[in-house]
Amino acid sequence: MTLTTPAEAPARDGRRRALGLRADVRNLSLLGVLAALVAVGGLTRPAEFLAGSNLQLVLTQASVIGVVTVGMTFVITSGGIDLSVGAIVALASVWATTLATQEFGFAGILFTAVAVGLGCGLVNGVLVAYGGMVPFIATLAMLASARGLALQITDGRTQIVTVPSVLDLGVPDAYVLGIPPLVLVFAAVTAAGWLLLNRTTFGRRTLAVGGNPEAARLAGIDVRRQRLLLYLLSGLCCGIAAFLLIVLAGSGQNTNGNLYELDAIAAAIIGGTLLSGGRGTIVGSVLGVLVFTTITNIFALNNLQSDVQQIAKGAIIVAAVLVQRRTVRDGEA
Repeated sequence: MTLTTPAEAPARDGRRRALGLRADVRNLSLLGVLAALVAVGGLTRPAEFLAGSNLQLVLTQASVIGVVTVGMTFVITSGGIDLSVGAIVALASVWATTLATQEFGFAGILFTAVAVGLGCGLVNGVLVAYGGMVPFIATLAMLASARGLALQITDGRTQIVTVPSVLDLGVPDAYVLGIPPLVLVFAAVTAAGWLLLNRTTFGRRTLAVGGNPEAARLAGIDVRRQRLLLYLLSGLCCGIAAFLLIVLAGSGQNTNGNLYELDAIAAAIIGGTLLSGGRGTIVGSVLGVLVFTTITNIFALNNLQSDVQQIAKGAIIVAAVLVQRRTVRDGEA
């Protein structure tokens, strides 16, 4: 393990302060992009876009993928990847909406969704941390398996939720000061994720493992255990997101969570999380989710084709990665 000499410490601290400043600038830039999108929506479809119901819809839709993105941010920060999050959301949502599960009411649906998410996260973690599998391969296998099991459970049919206490969370009467319960859950998960990453030993270990796994091991960190816990955390977020999706859609389908993995990775990257690991930002990831959700909403209101929307998202991702690479080079200079 490399030791830092007193002469090197000021330079190291200076690089950290510079990276912190760039993170603040990046978040402000994302806020500027979000403000510009709001202006575009307000100019093109003012009556529809600026309506309170539409803004509630944007935040509600952002909540599901946002919770998934919080978990993904931790995994990517550690130098890993999770391609199975969308499939885990699908499997958790259909398992939690079977007739047998719905007999146990609200608690049964919530418990099952979270348990399935944790179970899938445990399998991913064991394969990556203790099985020595490359995260890309392990989570790709989980993606295929979870999608197949979700299809087998539903037999291709939509499973309608009939539990009133679950459905009631999605109606306006359940809103708190005009805020949907799903948005409140998203806010709570975001706050917990920020505290966990920035104010706890767990977060520092995650950054250390992502920055240099061997140095982290020599410093006394159990790298394998840390990676296992990170995939468990990702699975937990998927289970929570599955429950939110059940409330939002009022059903469970094997097609739920389609391409969530790509959306979550993209949101984390444009938010400033390094794909190579060692740096992550919950605030940036959430802003990335809001940017993509707002783009989708604007395109839908203006009846624009989805292929143009995907092109716009792709361009944003490429631009974010290029800016990220330049930031890393400047930080190492």
